[in-house]
Amino acid sequence: MRDPSHDILFDPVRIGPVTTRNRFYQVPHCAGMGWQRPQAAAAMRGMKAEGGWGVVNTEYCSIHPTSDNAGFPYAALWDDGDIRGHRLMTDAVHAHGALAGVELWIGGGMVMNLASRLPPLGLRNRPQTDSGVFYPGQTRRIDRQDIRDIRRWHRDAARRAVEAGFDIVYVYATHGYLLSEFLDPTINDRSDEYGGALGNRVRIVRELIEDTREAVKGKLAVATRFSVDLADPETYDAFGLLADLPDLWDLTVPDYGIEMGTSRFVKEASLADSVARAKSLTARPVVAVGRFTSPDTMARVIRAGHQDLIGAARPSIADPFLPRKIEEGRYDDIRECIGCNICYAHDSSGVPIRCTQNPTMGEEWRLGWHPERTGRSARPESVLVVGAGPAGLEAARVLGERGHRVMLAEAGRVPGGRVTRESRLPGLGEWLRVRDWRLGQIGKLANVGLFPESRIEAADIADLGADHVVIATGATWAADTIGRHSATGLARTAPGMIASAEVVLDRQDLAADHVVIYDDDHYYMGSVLALQLRQAGHRVTLVTPAGKPCEYGVFTGEIHASNAALVEAGVGIVTSRMIRALDPGRAELECVFSGRLSELACDLVIPVCRRIPVTGLYDALRPLVDGGAAGPVRSLRRIGDAEAPNTIAAAVHAGYRAAMDTGETTAPGSRHGRREQPV
Repeated sequence: MRDPSHDILFDPVRIGPVTTRNRFYQVPHCAGMGWQRPQAAAAMRGMKAEGGWGVVNTEYCSIHPTSDNAGFPYAALWDDGDIRGHRLMTDAVHAHGALAGVELWIGGGMVMNLASRLPPLGLRNRPQTDSGVFYPGQTRRIDRQDIRDIRRWHRDAARRAVEAGFDIVYVYATHGYLLSEFLDPTINDRSDEYGGALGNRVRIVRELIEDTREAVKGKLAVATRFSVDLADPETYDAFGLLADLPDLWDLTVPDYGIEMGTSRFVKEASLADSVARAKSLTARPVVAVGRFTSPDTMARVIRAGHQDLIGAARPSIADPFLPRKIEEGRYDDIRECIGCNICYAHDSSGVPIRCTQNPTMGEEWRLGWHPERTGRSARPESVLVVGAGPAGLEAARVLGERGHRVMLAEAGRVPGGRVTRESRLPGLGEWLRVRDWRLGQIGKLANVGLFPESRIEAADIADLGADHVVIATGATWAADTIGRHSATGLARTAPGMIASAEVVLDRQDLAADHVVIYDDDHYYMGSVLALQLRQAGHRVTLVTPAGKPCEYGVFTGEIHASNAALVEAGVGIVTSRMIRALDPGRAELECVFSGRLSELACDLVIPVCRRIPVTGLYDALRPLVDGGAAGPVRSLRRIGDAEAPNTIAAAVHAGYRAAMDTGETTAPGSRHGRREQPV
């Protein structure tokens, strides 16, 4: 039964000419699909509408070829041909009673038009302002005719939005794109009516809101996405000049590291105070994000009058059915976002988004996967899953839901594998949700048995009577420096100078004073291990062949916060260096550019370079299964890190995929190779 204090979340809200059925609002967010994958986008957005989101928006949607952000996938409304693709999405959203919104977008200095090859239009002659991209081109400073053209393109796109069946259309004035440049006094150096005084800098946003209203003729609500900042009073002055002009405000803060910060550094409802101040200045409804996962927090910010709608991107990815589960009082079924930003990382890589918690995300059209319905196997069988890490837990859960009889054997006392161990590291506590949600779901399945402290040997398999065996025994960090930058590892190693990262994960005491983390992995692990060792009182230096620690954090949005944490903790940082050899009391470093050698005094080196799959059981079983000596076992497979070490998201996906494939006869390649192919 739903807690009555959450009833407020299901009040309808009037947004100009339309009404949303509840306060759950999927804000515009990138999906790695864009105009190139309209069927995938429609299936994914439609799934959220089915899950109870009252409003479901597109990703950023270009109004004209001068706003081209290839190779990042984006939506477009350049011409009437784009209307058909968007119709797939609006029809899918409307089929479940939700409103569909489109975020019209003007790139400005953030884009280089790599596909259209038109000169990018910015407020200045300036190199690309996207700090994650280093393309050598520059924008062309816009003139008055360009502004007139932009207004016309925006009106045309708004009219196409009407034809495409949208209910809400955006004026997008934040995140560093063109309208943000007009608003920023440090960038806007114009001397005409669009520059100088605040009223002039706000002018183009006002004009576009008015133009859009005129174009949609009352058929669509007009929303404006805008940033406010308690540390910058002028942002509220600017907001006040426009306060009651649009039908809806979608508010955020100028710091994307806060708005989209990982859970290592940013917690739930982090925007609330900034948004609340703006809310007090307008009579229009306000939506804002905050990685809301707690229904109590959602209801609290609504009752406090801080905002009118609960905005979500990442929580709607982790659980498309979050609103329905709250509505039905199924709180323990909510699949909470862990704030890892794997979703963001893959859109930034130009491929459909995925999710650590929700392995069906991005696979709704391609594989027909549903986050709440696995379907039942036509022939339930007996399956042994060995290893209760993220891959094994997910495989056991889905196998159980599909009706198979599942034995889940875990060698250790506590399930969770790498998730349990890594969640104890600095900032990663929320990652434990990956384990706990799956244990909760498995606990509801009478046909799944979890057996901790059960180490399985190859000789045991025949007696267990399983039809299928799934090996999910994970991987361990290697005590060598073979990795991205070295195929051979160290030239020489003094005894006692190197140890595996496993010693830190196992919380073993280290006698060493000065510890070097050698990071050739370039994601979070090297940095969080360094912080863990600093907390334990060691002197720590992080050495990496990359230009900065946590280079993959460019994609997850955590690189700056991660490096700031290292600096604040007093971790020494040495970049663009490989460790070539270890002698007693020192590491020999080699510059990746010049090959010049140098020395670093230290007591111990812990490499974070590669992980070795744990395949002893699989290797012993393979010949037994192939030779028919493993009893009734008909199939044997290894999954997750035991097959190929990767992210936790990849392990969870592997578990889900293995469960869906078990007992099926269709060749996996014919399913997993499905693409949207234009004719």
